[in-house]
Amino acid sequence: HQLRRMNRYGVLAAYLPAFARVVGRMQYDLFHVYTVDEHTLFVVRNLRRFALEQHRTDHPLCNEVFQLIDKPELLYVAAMMHDIAKGSGGDHSTVGATIAREFCQRHGISPRETGLVCWLVQNHLLMSLTAQRKDINDPEVIQSFATAVGEQSTLDHLYLLTVADIRATNPNLWNSWKDALLRELYLQTRWLFRRGLAKPWQQAEKIADVKAEGRALLKRLGVADPTIDGVWNSLLNDEYFLRYHAEEAAWHTIALSAAPPEELPLILLRPVSQRGSAEIFIHARHQDFLFAHTTAVLDQLNLTIFDARIISGCEDHVLHSYHVLEQTGAPVRDPMRQAQICVKLKECLTGATQAPFRVQRREPRELRHFNVPTQLYFHEDPQQRHTILELIATDRPGLLSKVGRAFSLCGLRLVNARISTIGSRAEDIFYLTGQNNQPVTDPAQMQELKETIIGLVGAT
Repeated sequence: HQLRRMNRYGVLAAYLPAFARVVGRMQYDLFHVYTVDEHTLFVVRNLRRFALEQHRTDHPLCNEVFQLIDKPELLYVAAMMHDIAKGSGGDHSTVGATIAREFCQRHGISPRETGLVCWLVQNHLLMSLTAQRKDINDPEVIQSFATAVGEQSTLDHLYLLTVADIRATNPNLWNSWKDALLRELYLQTRWLFRRGLAKPWQQAEKIADVKAEGRALLKRLGVADPTIDGVWNSLLNDEYFLRYHAEEAAWHTIALSAAPPEELPLILLRPVSQRGSAEIFIHARHQDFLFAHTTAVLDQLNLTIFDARIISGCEDHVLHSYHVLEQTGAPVRDPMRQAQICVKLKECLTGATQAPFRVQRREPRELRHFNVPTQLYFHEDPQQRHTILELIATDRPGLLSKVGRAFSLCGLRLVNARISTIGSRAEDIFYLTGQNNQPVTDPAQMQELKETIIGLVGAT
């Protein structure tokens, strides 16, 4: 309350000339609904709430982590500075870190603590981008993130700042999916720090751990080893165990063992997964445009897709998983709604053809005035297993379906997709390979994919 009064009467702007430049500064998109100064004060408010017992049930892990912070004032300073350079030209994180350093030196903050504040301002988007745009099931992603963060105390500060920042951006932006992703990234990184960064977490080790934990869970549920081995040897390869948790593997194994091949496609939905969303699991025989048809149906049903994972199994079998929420951000809890989703998917995939499925969902009126030019960027995969395609475009009905259709038309295999929609702006990441399961390196093939996507999606 005191900071709000100081802002209202111009005290903050007088004390911090850099802050004066963001007072009343609008951010013209559907992502930010507050001015920069309002957003900044909401971030500070959220951090303060993490320390209060009456807000413990809102974010239990944040409350727990906040108790580990020796000097909360450093976190508040970082919050005040994280967006202070918005609109000043250049990278606001880098410019903001310079302003933060000057502030800390002027106020007698020690060099070590100044370093922490500046690092937080410079990297305040790191955790959010890692959780939402990278595959945090991959041990190498966790190792890289942990190396960038450096130590547990920095991770504690960054986690709290990240949650407070996202929650202060837009009331509709925070949901159980983002909550679960950030929590999982925090906990995995904390585990890695306790283990020691000098001992990297190898993929083979994670695969073995998931298999062992999954088998133990299945045996506790009464599933015999021959049944487990039958499913795992025929359908679940090492790539699967790298990208799924043991609890997911147990659920899938039980479902796959009970489903006769003649009844494919198998479609299951559980309303709450480990990541706070509904998970839709599909086991089918390979068919072109499967991703395109599936995402079209989910879009038509007004579901928001956050994540898609696709595993090519043995003998022409494929496994798809989709994490979804209602467009309001609410879980899919109504049993009738769950049944409707499964029935619609079964109807579509049973009779799927190459003809595109038309999505007829109405576009919200307030989004029609925000056109985002279609942009496509190819990025190198540090692990050299995939080609990474970043798509920025206007989020219109059927967007994912059209992109999936382009992949099929260009003979590419989709392995993973991270979907992020902010108002009218879609920012999606796709992990692709060729039919040989190798990264796409041919510039002509990349150009063909770009042209195909733009042809289907449109340039704006």
